[in-house]
Amino acid sequence: MSATRMMILGLVRWMQPVHGYDVRRELLSWSADKWANVQPGSIYHALRKLTEEGLLRAVATEQVGARPARTTYEVTATGEDEFETLLRNLWWNLSEPTDPFAAAFSFLPAMPRAEAAAALRNRANLLRAGVESMRASLESDWVRNRKPAHVGWMFELWAVRAEAEMGWCERIAERIESGVSYLPAELENVEGWSGWRERREPPTEADAE
Repeated sequence: MSATRMMILGLVRWMQPVHGYDVRRELLSWSADKWANVQPGSIYHALRKLTEEGLLRAVATEQVGARPARTTYEVTATGEDEFETLLRNLWWNLSEPTDPFAAAFSFLPAMPRAEAAAALRNRANLLRAGVESMRASLESDWVRNRKPAHVGWMFELWAVRAEAEMGWCERIAERIESGVSYLPAELENVEGWSGWRERREPPTEADAE
């Protein structure tokens, strides 16, 4: 949520006075829903909330024909301070990203080894395709000549992160296939850990009963 607040305050600050529609359109053009978890449906709500909190100011509302009313926003002095605080917090602090895959990986023993290894290699292939796309974008006229330099640097960041995960996927797939035990020997027969023993075959109808 702090990233959403910061980005909306920052965009209004940059584009003010600006309609909420234009803030939403700009964020969507950045694909911020993919890398900053800024949900398109939450943008208007966030604008209203920030206005209620005194961080934004509605300077005008206009309506053309049957179209919905459009409100124009500016950042207040309090909003300027909040933007600066949020911006620096995100720059100077490390936030762990939420990754649904980590939730699934925590139940690795529930997956047959062959399937787990295959899924990891498939994930590596998907990441590789994404990296190739990002590398192509980095070489494109769109990034090199039509965007600020830091846009390309963000693509570089995403690419190196994906490349690191690709290597991890391949290494873990090999370890899984090697047959290494998921549980340390001292936990193999300890009460409470039996449910974490690996599943070696796909579940059968009997397992589901």
